[in-house]
Amino acid sequence: MNNADAPHDTPAHAQARTPGHTERSILVVAHAHRAETVTAAERVVDALREAGARPVFAPDDAEELLAAGSTLGDVALLGRDVPVGEVELAIVLGGDGTILRAAELVRDGRAPVLGINMGHVGFLAETERDDMDEAVRRVIAREYEVEERMALQVRVKDTADSVIYETWALNEATVEKASRERMLEVVVEIDGRPLSTFGCDGMVVSTPTGSTAYNFSAGGPVIWPTVEAIAVVPLSAHALFAKPLVVGPEHSVAIEVLERTNGTGILWCDGRRSHDLPPGARVVVRRSDRPVRLARLHPAQFTDRLVRKFRLPVEGWRGPAAITGVLPVSSEVAP
Repeated sequence: MNNADAPHDTPAHAQARTPGHTERSILVVAHAHRAETVTAAERVVDALREAGARPVFAPDDAEELLAAGSTLGDVALLGRDVPVGEVELAIVLGGDGTILRAAELVRDGRAPVLGINMGHVGFLAETERDDMDEAVRRVIAREYEVEERMALQVRVKDTADSVIYETWALNEATVEKASRERMLEVVVEIDGRPLSTFGCDGMVVSTPTGSTAYNFSAGGPVIWPTVEAIAVVPLSAHALFAKPLVVGPEHSVAIEVLERTNGTGILWCDGRRSHDLPPGARVVVRRSDRPVRLARLHPAQFTDRLVRKFRLPVEGWRGPAAITGVLPVSSEVAP
């Protein structure tokens, strides 16, 4: 993460308003797969309209919600009625997958994303569904801060070193085998220099934000969001030197699918965007110069979030807060 990509707080009122527009446009991102999500979307829309703001939906979301029996009425559509550059903030009703989709929707703008957890773990979410009304009130009052999170720039190159596909990721970019029965033969490269070759099921290249996602499941390290780093984790590698690596954000990481591979691979970014990888393809990952912006309502320690989300046992702790009942002061914000 360069300084622009590092976790960083900026007051909400510092965001620029679009000249000539007095009506505030708030994107609402929600899947209509559960009745409580539909009801939550209706409550958010009502609150925004009462405050004089304009609720905006992605066309697919609006269609799904109306098909599910929602009484949203006529809502503005992103890209048709409201360009992404006019969106002030995105309110997300869902789990981490929905938050990742919202980050994709506002990628070409400056709107921060506020997650209200309607799922299970919801590691990226800022608040739980029980606090939804208060969260919306604070959004309307602009009582939030914006935290910038490092994202990854991801490029696929062919054997002639030409870029044939380009995308980005907030959590991770993974190179995986396309056929279950076949193994990928890869070479890992750091800053243009080969590090090691081995057979594996794939490779995960993760940001600190994604360190508690696929990286975590693959045995990679949990990285505090204030640490600027990229994690590289092999999946079921057949090699002695195939341990998780942590490199600085100024380094580039490349995963090359060797031409001797008997099969093909596939690139996945955040589990949402994919591209096929024939033998000889190279996936080059480096820090993006465009961070993802998350809206935060209150500061919280990353340690507390780990304990809460993963239900970690802390019984018997005798630290300062256990003795005095007062947590140490920290400037760190919630991940």
